[in-house]
Amino acid sequence: MTDFMKLAKDEAVRGVSENHGGPFGALVVQGDRIVASAHNEVVHTNDPTAHAEILAIRRASRELGRFDLSDCVLYTSCEPCPMCLFAVYWSRIKTVYYGCTRTDAKGIGFDDEFLYEVMNGTASENRVELVNLGREACLDAFTVWLNKDDKVPY
Repeated sequence: MTDFMKLAKDEAVRGVSENHGGPFGALVVQGDRIVASAHNEVVHTNDPTAHAEILAIRRASRELGRFDLSDCVLYTSCEPCPMCLFAVYWSRIKTVYYGCTRTDAKGIGFDDEFLYEVMNGTASENRVELVNLGREACLDAFTVWLNKDDKVPY
C-alpha cells in the first residue's frame, strides 16, 4: 500500500467516525502533492452526489483553478461507482488507484450493480422515466452557445 492509498483509507475511516456517510475516501494527487482529499458526506450533507471522489475532484478543481485535472491521479479507497467514474472522465484524470472492489462494497450494502447494468444497456427494468419535453425552445440555449465567441470549450 502506498502512502497515498493509506491516506485515502484513513479519510474513509474518518468519514465513518464522524457519521458523514459510507466508508469511502479519496485523494487527488499532482506529482507528489496532495491537491485535495475528501470522504463520503452523503449523510452529513443530505446530498446523494457527495461521494468522496466527486468531492475530491471538486476541491482539486477549485484549488487548481481549472476543470482539467489531466496532470493528476486519483487514489480512492474503493472502486468508483458509475457516477464517480464518469466524473473522473469529465475531469480528464487518466489514472485511478483503488483499494476495495465494487464486489467488496456490495458485501457491505453498497450495491451499484443495477447502475452498471443501466450503463451497459443490460438492465431488465427502467426505474427512471425519461420524457423529452420542450426541445425546440431549449435548443435556443444551444444556439447561444454555438454563436458565443468567448466560450470556453471543455
